[in-house]
Amino acid sequence: MQAQLFQSAPINTSLRLDPRTKLLMMFILSVIMINGDIRGKAVYIRLVLAVIPFILLLFSGRIKASLFYAALYAAVWFAEAFLVYTTSGAANILIVMLAGMVGRFIPCAVMGYYLMTTTRVSEFVAAMEQIHMPRAIIIPLSVMFRFFPTIAEESRAINDAMRMRGIGINSLSKNPVALFEYRLIPLLMSIVKIGGELSAAALTRGLGGPVKRTNICKIGFGVWDFCMAAVMIAALAAYVLIQRGTL
Repeated sequence: MQAQLFQSAPINTSLRLDPRTKLLMMFILSVIMINGDIRGKAVYIRLVLAVIPFILLLFSGRIKASLFYAALYAAVWFAEAFLVYTTSGAANILIVMLAGMVGRFIPCAVMGYYLMTTTRVSEFVAAMEQIHMPRAIIIPLSVMFRFFPTIAEESRAINDAMRMRGIGINSLSKNPVALFEYRLIPLLMSIVKIGGELSAAALTRGLGGPVKRTNICKIGFGVWDFCMAAVMIAALAAYVLIQRGTL
């Protein structure tokens, strides 16, 4: 997957959601998936919420990512629902740890990936200003989400350069020190440098200025926003009622 996080180029997607809707979905999905149980009535809510990132990725044209997510989550769900009760000993402990962690965090990670790859920086900043988010939060978030694609590109460049010199994953067993020295150390140095450059770029764009910024991007709630918000709020309400034992 190429890094396309919070890009400025046009984003091709047949289902456009407001950044505020995406944030709401991300929050509710994370709360339920991380705290949810695989048994009882809550299992149906988890299944519905796990399907939502898959559908969103399909509508955004990320077919490979959606299929990979579906296959991974299906395998984790099978392991968590069946293999946990049919194994014992060290294998059971390993399955419980891996399936429990991956099954709860992978939908949240995929939802975050969708949020970042389908939202432009200007749209994100405009949405945060619409809900009167403090600049002390907007500026770090803008810098942070610009940080990831830059680091990904830098990492690929370092990997290509080291691969040409014969220092790759295959050489880990032969010379692990060289792999650490020539790939990890340059990346860490780049992280420090890129963080300062992105902070300066954000301030240059006027994010820290005393005058209110203007935006030319178009944001707003549509039919899909209300539908998705209704589904997520209903799921959260049902989950709360199940936890209280009233449903």
